[in-house]
Amino acid sequence: MRTAPDLRVYFVTDAGLCESAGRTVRETVIAAVEGGATCVQLRAKDSDGAPFLEEVLEVAKAVGEKVPVIVNDRVDVFLAARALGAQVAGVHVGQSDLPASLVRTLIGEDAYLGLSIGTREEAHAAREEGAADHVGLSVLRTTATKTDTPDVLGFEGCERLKRIVGIPAVAIGGVGVDDMAQLARIGIDGGAIVSAICCAPDPAATAAQLLAQWNEGAQE
Repeated sequence: MRTAPDLRVYFVTDAGLCESAGRTVRETVIAAVEGGATCVQLRAKDSDGAPFLEEVLEVAKAVGEKVPVIVNDRVDVFLAARALGAQVAGVHVGQSDLPASLVRTLIGEDAYLGLSIGTREEAHAAREEGAADHVGLSVLRTTATKTDTPDVLGFEGCERLKRIVGIPAVAIGGVGVDDMAQLARIGIDGGAIVSAICCAPDPAATAAQLLAQWNEGAQE
């Protein structure tokens, strides 16, 4: 099995939500990591390559030595950041992006590769392909930031897909503090957090609560 990042508190950024809380993505990421976020995925669905690369470079400089920094979708931005010496750790792709096997070839064996899955068929395919080192289980519940997804999985669905895929998995979709202990109890390796951190009055405190709840559930 490939090595996966520490997925317990997997912070996925949303520039609009950060701005609505009066902070930049970089400021929010720094606070979240200080509080206990264990991995950061930079996502900018509507951004052009150049400004997204600038954001990746800024965040990697700020926290890249502390936690893995993952680039969502944009393999080109990940490769450009690495070429410029940034400490970026990997890429996350969805079902409609480049095939995971091709992405693995492009980014190399030393980079992390996450893949979104939401059905039994996708879980079996990911297991057979063997390119990803971890998966995102999408979605735990429907949210405003995850609208292009299959049916809601719930906890039972997440647990079922994790058993099928057989590699570390993080649940995404409306995950909050109250969900973390239960995710840990059923064997999910972490929660992918968007709104709960981006919109928090104190991202550091929220990240600390998320990590504490996951650790508590893992010990039960």
